[in-house]
Amino acid sequence: MKSNKAGGTGSGVKNFFAGIGRYFYEWGAAVVHSDGFVKLSVVLMGAGHIRRGKYLQGAALFVLEICFCLFCATFAADNLAKFGTLGSVQAQKVFDPVLFTNVWNDYDHSFKILLYGIVSLIIIAMFILLWMNSVRSAYRLQQTAEKGEHISSLREDLHNALDKKYYRTLLALPITGVILFTVIPLIVMIAVAFTNYDQQHMPPNALFTWVGLDNFKALFSTSMTITFGYSFQIVLIWTLIWAVTSTFTCYIGGILLALLINNKRTRAKKMWRTCFIIAMAVPQFVSLLLVRSFFADQGIVNTICSNIGLTDLLKQVGLVSDRLSYIPFLTDANWARVMIILINIWVGVPYLLLIATGVLMNIPQDLYEAATIDGANAYQQFKSITMPYMLFVTGPYLINSVVQNINNFNVIYLLTEGVYETQDLLLAGSHARETDLLVTWLFRLTNNYYNYKMASVIGILVFVVCSVITLVCFNVVIRGNREEAMR
Repeated sequence: MKSNKAGGTGSGVKNFFAGIGRYFYEWGAAVVHSDGFVKLSVVLMGAGHIRRGKYLQGAALFVLEICFCLFCATFAADNLAKFGTLGSVQAQKVFDPVLFTNVWNDYDHSFKILLYGIVSLIIIAMFILLWMNSVRSAYRLQQTAEKGEHISSLREDLHNALDKKYYRTLLALPITGVILFTVIPLIVMIAVAFTNYDQQHMPPNALFTWVGLDNFKALFSTSMTITFGYSFQIVLIWTLIWAVTSTFTCYIGGILLALLINNKRTRAKKMWRTCFIIAMAVPQFVSLLLVRSFFADQGIVNTICSNIGLTDLLKQVGLVSDRLSYIPFLTDANWARVMIILINIWVGVPYLLLIATGVLMNIPQDLYEAATIDGANAYQQFKSITMPYMLFVTGPYLINSVVQNINNFNVIYLLTEGVYETQDLLLAGSHARETDLLVTWLFRLTNNYYNYKMASVIGILVFVVCSVITLVCFNVVIRGNREEAMR
């Protein structure tokens, strides 16, 4: 049993490909061993269903096939014909001798061609699956009729759709939404990474085209004109350091704070919890913008530090440059990184406090009593009882927090945007900063510099990093018989 759980990911992939192979095998068997009506369904969808009395279903499949043919002949054919080049007619004004004025020509729009082409390919792929499934369904109806078994009527099919197969009916709308708002935008973003879509190739005034792997090569190379390789290395390392550090500082801080508040000797527990809940209830962007003004070069914190002599002390130990009259909390790379992590602890600990409090209240107290009888001190009880239970219950949340912090846009952007400016010319050449995460770098490339091609490449790599971390960590968390061991 233990080895099966440990190899769950590998067996899942194996079962997935086995299922695909079985699906095509069943379709091939349906085409070869079926009667004439089922074979006719390969050309005219619904023929096999009509032969078995499924008139409405057969007619719906036939109408759907006609609509698909019209779709391919009009919308899909025009866009797929230009999909290989993403357009060749540049937008320009030409003189119209009829209107005696300049009008726009019938130009190509590269992004629309890319989007509509991908939509067309997805619709074609979905229709092919539906077509194959209709042949398999017609063959199953044939087998049912040959065995003399009952073929369900339309009324029975509708009843099943609201009873035994209601889960399919219920999932139809969410699956459609996922395809429209998640799958298609994701595929378009991936496709943009293989084009030269940027500020110099901005439709409709200009065309962009496919460039293959050139953008990926640019992200991993450094030269006098292309510095993305240098910037990507720095930003990626800081992103991973930030994700791990911010997650575990908030995690440990929340647990320790929960232990402190829940301690029998602590008084006014409700008051302390309320204070942290109020801090959590304040919108995060308000808190971060307020803290940014506090720690500005001429902010209140710097004023206090200067008045009490802390600024001069930091100058003496070399932590602050002699030419500065303030502590560069958010304007120096090293100071800014440390301050971002510290401020994030203040922002993130209340969430972990609530989670840790709920877990601590559910740990059986007899375990602590037995440990006390055995002579275990507070540290040993924390190490052997509290933390194992916390990690068991909050393990998935901990993994999710690491991924969320990789994409933690708010904290980094709101604390540093308009405040921190890099002095590294190589970083500036690719519009990156020492305090950037991959996601904030991606945002700046798209929002400020319209470099969609490199932003798409970075977006793909963010997805890869998050996927690898999630798969590896979840595989470790669910490995073995951890649930049985905690009982």
